[in-house]
Amino acid sequence: MADESDPDEDVSSDASASPEAQLPPPEVLELDPVYEALGHPRRRYLCYTLLEDAEWSLTDLATKIAAWEHDVPEHAVTRDQRQEVYISLYHAHIPKLADEGVITFDEATERIETAEHAEQVLTALEGMGASLDVNQEVHARSDMNE
Repeated sequence: MADESDPDEDVSSDASASPEAQLPPPEVLELDPVYEALGHPRRRYLCYTLLEDAEWSLTDLATKIAAWEHDVPEHAVTRDQRQEVYISLYHAHIPKLADEGVITFDEATERIETAEHAEQVLTALEGMGASLDVNQEVHARSDMNE
């Protein structure tokens, strides 16, 4: 008698072969993680800085963001203003962007660089910034070194 096995029943019994375990990491972020990455003004400011330059020190980034937030030139940012932004970036915003693959953060050197999903998030920021967050975009792109 011929083998009449059902082709749909040819399923591996290996539990480690679940569909989720076999999927490669996403090459692009889903829409929700992109919006989550850009969901806080400090993360948007951080991303605006990445449009200027793909590598920053945490101190320089904190200074620049504090200048934007307080609408003062970078040289006028106080130690307390910079420190408050630095702590927030270090403990909340940098880990979130690093988890999404937007940036990498080297704790030893405190260097931030763009990562594999940066282009996608920065493109979304540029596209929606002009229509949804025009004030922050204009402010972030202004020269705060005066």
